[in-house]
Amino acid sequence: MGSIVVDVMLKPEILDPQGQAVGGALPRLGFTGFTDVRQGKRFVLTVDGDVTDEHLTAAREAAETLLSNPVIEDVVSVHVLDESAAEGSAAGEADAPAAGEVDAPAADEADAPAGDADGEPDEAEDGEQ
Repeated sequence: MGSIVVDVMLKPEILDPQGQAVGGALPRLGFTGFTDVRQGKRFVLTVDGDVTDEHLTAAREAAETLLSNPVIEDVVSVHVLDESAAEGSAAGEADAPAAGEVDAPAADEADAPAGDADGEPDEAEDGEQ
């Protein structure tokens, strides 16, 4: 499978409050030397087989008409995802358990508290543990 990456950014003249917030937080957290931060969007479109010129053309059309708002955003890049990067992520997916299987936690996960992203166990998880 091939993948196409579409990067969309706010136009330079558009105020970017999220970028400003991140820009203000960076020095408070010890990250210095950055003069500006702009927030954007990235889409990864996956196709069956190799990416063709037709796929790229369709992705560019989708980027201009659906994935971006041309009044306030610019499509800055439409390109094929690097195959070596795609293979690295696919290899990680291959190690995931199949549906219905249970995978033992990795060594670094064994010490983590049970629960979901907020650290609290879900009610459904309580009965399973």
